[in-house]
Amino acid sequence: MNIDILNDSQLAQLDQLISDAQNIIVTCHKSPDGDAIGSCLGWAEYLRSRGKEPTVIVPDQFPDFLLWMPNTEKIVRYDKHREKCDMLFKIADLVFCLDFNTPSRVNEMEQALVGSPAPKVLIDHHLDPDVPAVLTVSHPEACSTSELIFRIVWQLDGFKDLSRQFAIPVYCGMMTDTGGFLYNSSRPEIYFIIGELLTKHIDKDRIYRNVYHNYSEDRIRLMGYVMYEKLVYLSDFHTAFYTLTKEEQKRFHFVKGDAEGLVNIPQQIKGLRLSISLREDSEKPNLVWVSLRSVDNFPCNKMAAEFFNGGGHLNASGGHLDMTIDEAVKVVSQAVTAYSDLLK
Repeated sequence: MNIDILNDSQLAQLDQLISDAQNIIVTCHKSPDGDAIGSCLGWAEYLRSRGKEPTVIVPDQFPDFLLWMPNTEKIVRYDKHREKCDMLFKIADLVFCLDFNTPSRVNEMEQALVGSPAPKVLIDHHLDPDVPAVLTVSHPEACSTSELIFRIVWQLDGFKDLSRQFAIPVYCGMMTDTGGFLYNSSRPEIYFIIGELLTKHIDKDRIYRNVYHNYSEDRIRLMGYVMYEKLVYLSDFHTAFYTLTKEEQKRFHFVKGDAEGLVNIPQQIKGLRLSISLREDSEKPNLVWVSLRSVDNFPCNKMAAEFFNGGGHLNASGGHLDMTIDEAVKVVSQAVTAYSDLLK
């Protein structure tokens, strides 16, 4: 199967950029998820196979359920080591921007990233990229950035020399960005890639358990509470939504990552087309984080852009609202009404 995504010119350019660079940074978006961390770790492992010593810098904390992956201990958090990271960006001669389409997605790290004199390479699967890069590898049809990393490494003829250290994070990134291959994962090349990753003797079942069966008791109780007490089901619109306040997060000892996957659960309701999560930021006032999941052809990315200051993919998107949680509920009502023809 041909899975090449770079033309000859792009391939040569990327190969030369890597060969010439000495101080390489690999980075991703704020609040890194499985795909962001997986693609960064996988790409860094490939660069090491080329004799490089890249530094993986992430803007802030990532979920504890990703800490088991190989080489997470080498990741540097910008919010914890700002001066060191600023210096690394200043002396870098190549920066790889993975899994984000615009500089604002790196939050407080934006100035250091944009201000770095290093040429930048963007590898991403989100719409409308505008990162100032000498090479942009943008494929919104891809299931994940981790998929793109595999395809680039394969095209560079580097896969045969890599081990489980590469295959594990790349598989994890693909798995988490498709909800365990439940959405955006119907293309044959995805399963060709999985088959090749399995030749590196990874245990895909264990990877699944490490991610999805690795929560605290508090998180399980939070899940039950949200589904029983907080879920609002709009049967006429085949939509469900729920809110999660600061107080409720405190009650269940909420830690980063505890909300992961909650928005997917209402999709088990027969005929549901749209699920929305509204979560108050635990620190900043009047800030609500929004997650949307849909099925079939309902464009939750368009709804996210129009109503929730966000965007994303057709069936998985996010955004935020600078308002109270009660006001956010009213916006949900407006959004559902506006898209009623597609939801009914």
